[in-house]
Amino acid sequence: MISTYLIGGIGLAIGFGKVHQTPAELSLTCLLSVGAVGVLSFVRHSLMHRSDATRMGWDYGIRNNFQIEVGIANLAWGIVAILAVILGWGLAVESALMLTLGIYITSVAVMKAFLSGGQSRRLGPILGASVFGLALLYMGILGMAAAT
Repeated sequence: MISTYLIGGIGLAIGFGKVHQTPAELSLTCLLSVGAVGVLSFVRHSLMHRSDATRMGWDYGIRNNFQIEVGIANLAWGIVAILAVILGWGLAVESALMLTLGIYITSVAVMKAFLSGGQSRRLGPILGASVFGLALLYMGILGMAAAT
């Protein structure tokens, strides 16, 4: 999880420096903050699902197919982000991908904060997801504004 936030954060830091340039450029930001984050999340949720389940307090001693499905969804938008950059689909598509991932991550943070389902709520993961999700949303909005 730390590597996911680190790579995503590096991408966002690069983006905050490049989104205000003329022309705005967010390809590397999209590649790192959506593409790499999506692939890393797939690896964590799907391929390393047991250790990830333990990290989240979900290890019930059986395979959690829903967790693996979430990993596959992360892989899907990660691959689309990589394709968007490689195939030059442009700033609007890259920004839309950031908005999509930002909405997802922010929604998960809100769910964890307010809908605990009887599980204990640790503040660190909620803050990490909130900051990353909101930064993606902000970057996506800035990118869309620059694309129009």
